[in-house]
Amino acid sequence: MTEPKPLVSVIVLTWNGIRFLSGCLGALADQTFRGFEVVLVDNGSDDGSARYVQEEFPWVRVVDLPKNLGFAEGNNRGLAAAQGELIVTLNNDTLAEPDFLAELVVAAERCPDAGMIAALLVNFYDPERIDAAGIAPGADGIGYCLGHGAPVGRPWDEPRDVFGPSAGAALYRREMIDEIGFFDADFFAYGEDFDLAWRGQLGGWRCMTAPRAVVRHVHSATSGTGSPFTIYHIHRNKWYVLLKDWPTRLLVKHLPRILLADLAAFLVALLKGRGGAAGRARWAVLAALPRLLAKRREQAGKKFPIPLERLFARGVLLATLKRKLGMR
Repeated sequence: MTEPKPLVSVIVLTWNGIRFLSGCLGALADQTFRGFEVVLVDNGSDDGSARYVQEEFPWVRVVDLPKNLGFAEGNNRGLAAAQGELIVTLNNDTLAEPDFLAELVVAAERCPDAGMIAALLVNFYDPERIDAAGIAPGADGIGYCLGHGAPVGRPWDEPRDVFGPSAGAALYRREMIDEIGFFDADFFAYGEDFDLAWRGQLGGWRCMTAPRAVVRHVHSATSGTGSPFTIYHIHRNKWYVLLKDWPTRLLVKHLPRILLADLAAFLVALLKGRGGAAGRARWAVLAALPRLLAKRREQAGKKFPIPLERLFARGVLLATLKRKLGMR
């Protein structure tokens, strides 16, 4: 007798993250919602992650890739193996609360026009502080994690419309993915969830939060905060999103702030000894410009389900720059 397909497929991507897998997969094993499968994508690890999971968690389907294809394409490979109608992406450096999947499913069923559901990521070491309650673009062109550093509670404890979810713990409806595609492999890592949120919004799909779908998250555990790899991809992919997704009217309206913020980010990178990575990122954008403009043409004429600027993150640029510079 053929087993019914699971409603939910959880895609966990790992790259040399064997130290996190026992906690991450063990928390999934303890979920109160049971109609799910787990697809673990091993992104070319050399620490024995794939074998460890096959031996210790035989109920997990393992997709063993020969090399690191990045967060975006790694998750795409996981999607190809997934059977569920609801796709959950989950970082390997997380611990999901027992009702995590149940709350995501309830939120998806409550809002059938929402193609994206944002879980609540909290700081792994200080779970009373928010890591991300969704994501949103700022008028300065920078992508922000909503609520980052704020205490858990109001105003983040009620479901709300947001621009998109952080892919570290997110639910995506397969119906939406079939229409607009999943992650853009050109991003490799960082910003691919912003790009997907833009495409979802442009395709008429809302994003709602599920504040009781809680996950503890170790921020930037794989690539490292402030590493040249991180600086390069964040600086490059910010412009990928701007050139690929932003409607012309908004791009022109906010261009002075976007350029000022970009200059500030470049100066911060120089002060922190990461000017080379920041400079390479901008040359990479110029090299990719024809490809980005071709993708931009695919977005032409699409409209958002609700007024876009209602979902922008506001008033966070100065605070972010102060934090990066170590200022109070």
